[in-house]
Amino acid sequence: MSDYIPLQIQSEITKIRMLDYIPLEIQSEIFKKLPVKSLIQLRSVSKTWKSLIDSSAFIASYSSQQQHLLAYHDREHRYDSIVDDDTFPNQKVSVTIPVNQQKDYNIIGCSHGLLCLHGEFGRYLSRTGKAVIWNIAVRKAVEVVVPNLGVGLHKAFGFGVCCGTSDPKIVKITYNDTNLMTSNRWQAEVFSLSTGAWRRHGNPPRNSIQFLGFRIAVAVDGGLYWLAFNRTPMDGGFRLDNLIISLDLTSEEFGEVNLPDSLAQCSHSSLSIFKLRESLVVHAFDAPSSVVWMMNDGIPKTFTKLFVIDLPVCVIVRGFRKSGEPIYETVKEHQEIGGRLAVCEPNSKNMDDLGIDEAFSFSVFPYTETLLLLDKPDLNDF
Repeated sequence: MSDYIPLQIQSEITKIRMLDYIPLEIQSEIFKKLPVKSLIQLRSVSKTWKSLIDSSAFIASYSSQQQHLLAYHDREHRYDSIVDDDTFPNQKVSVTIPVNQQKDYNIIGCSHGLLCLHGEFGRYLSRTGKAVIWNIAVRKAVEVVVPNLGVGLHKAFGFGVCCGTSDPKIVKITYNDTNLMTSNRWQAEVFSLSTGAWRRHGNPPRNSIQFLGFRIAVAVDGGLYWLAFNRTPMDGGFRLDNLIISLDLTSEEFGEVNLPDSLAQCSHSSLSIFKLRESLVVHAFDAPSSVVWMMNDGIPKTFTKLFVIDLPVCVIVRGFRKSGEPIYETVKEHQEIGGRLAVCEPNSKNMDDLGIDEAFSFSVFPYTETLLLLDKPDLNDF
C-alpha cells in the first residue's frame, strides 16, 4: 500500500487526530460515517485505527449510506460505477474486476457492496465452475470452486449476504426439465464464506416449478428472489402461473410468493425483477406500457402498483435509482447494437442520457460500499 496520502485525506486525518482523547467506542461511531476510501487511508496512519477498522465487529457493522450504481457494458466487458446522489450521473468511474477472462464470467448477484461472478471452464463433459466474490470499493476478492455442475442440467444461481451474520452465501440449484415427476429433480447447494464449504440443501422447490430467464436471483433485505412459473397439468395440457421463489438467507428455507393476477397470467418473457432501495419490484413490459409493482412487507406478501409509463421508443428496463426512477436501455430498432442507458422521470417521462452507449446489452446493479472481505487475503481460494 502506498504511503502517499492526498491533501484532502490529510485534512480529514488532522481533524480526526483532534479526537484522540475521545473514547475508542465513540471514534468507532465517527468512523462509520466515513467513506471506504477514507477508512482505507486511515488504516495506514495509526495502528490503533487499523486494528479497529480491521476488526470483525467494525467490518460487520459498517455500511455506507451512499448508493452507487454498477453498470455493466457487455460489448466491451466494462464496469462503470456511478454515485447515485444529486450529482448523478456526473461522478462516474470505470472499475476493473479481478478476473483475467472477463467474457467467460456472468454476474450472478450483487449484495451489500459485493459482486459475485460465475464462469464455467473446460470441455463439455469435464466442465468446472468458479465463482468470484468481489468487494467493489475495497477491490478485494475471493475465489470459490463451484462443484458438480452436471451435464445436461439447468442451473439457477443466487448470491446474497445474511443480514444477521454478514456472511456471504452462494446458492446453486440444478434441475432436470425432462421429467417433472422425478422425485429427485431438484438439487440445491449453499456455499457459506464463513465455513468455506458447500453443503446440500434439503428443502428444494416443488417439482412443478421452473425458473425464468437467466435464472439468477435478486438479493433484498436478507432474502433471495427468483422469477419462476408453476406448470400444472390441465385438460390435456398445462397451465402456467408466474410466481416468485424466495430463499431466506438466515433460515435457508425456500418459499413461494404469489403475484397479482395480471402478472401471474402475463407472458413470463415480459417480466423482470429488481431491487429498489430495500424492496423488490416487478417490472412488466407490454409495449408501449412499462408497469412497475413493488412487493410490500408482511405475510402473505402483497404488491402495490407504483406507476405505468407509456414510452414512444423501444426500451428495456435495467434497474432503478434510489429515487425510484427507472433506468432504461433504449434500443434502436432493427439494430443488433447501439443501445444507450437513460433514466426516465415517471411523471414527465423525460429521458436523461447517462453517457453509456453502444452495447449489445447492459446490466445495472445498485450497491452501497462495504468493508466485507477486508480481513481476507486477496483472491483467497475456497
